[in-house]
Amino acid sequence: MKFSRFVKSCSVATLATLLLTPAAFADSGFMIGASIGESNVSDELNLDDDDVAYKVMFGYVFDLPAVDFGLELAYIDFGAGQDNLGPVATKVDATALTGFGTVGVDFGLFGIFGKVGYASWDLKASASGLGSASIDGTDLAYGLGMRLNFSSVEVRLEYEQFDIDDAPNEIDLLALGVVWRF
Repeated sequence: MKFSRFVKSCSVATLATLLLTPAAFADSGFMIGASIGESNVSDELNLDDDDVAYKVMFGYVFDLPAVDFGLELAYIDFGAGQDNLGPVATKVDATALTGFGTVGVDFGLFGIFGKVGYASWDLKASASGLGSASIDGTDLAYGLGMRLNFSSVEVRLEYEQFDIDDAPNEIDLLALGVVWRF
């Protein structure tokens, strides 16, 4: 009985040590990655729809002893939000090029990060019987996330919000991704 308790205590101590020690790859360098998730497009006309989104990114991370700072550029395809406004079927297809500044803190294998930057977005909207239109612009974007660090590979769960001054008012993205730092 005492041996079993000893084994459990050692297992818990080993896990705690792994989670609380600094990540082994804590070096500055380039990164590339990809994410897939769900986007939500909402606007003043009550269009509120989800779709599959994907993102590819690259950047550079400046890893300091307590925190890391980064620059991240990405291409995002938000998919197409669709809804019916009475008898009219509407569709909004959105993409963006983004530039973020990031700051993160690691607690061993686990880390958290925040980001703020700009998104250069492009929206193509169409309505059945009414035609289509395209608008674009550049607006504020921000997000936060959690990450698990495995050597030079990082698994991320992140939420990003894009405040668009024109319709739609807002696009949200919840994505799971993988980043490789080299």
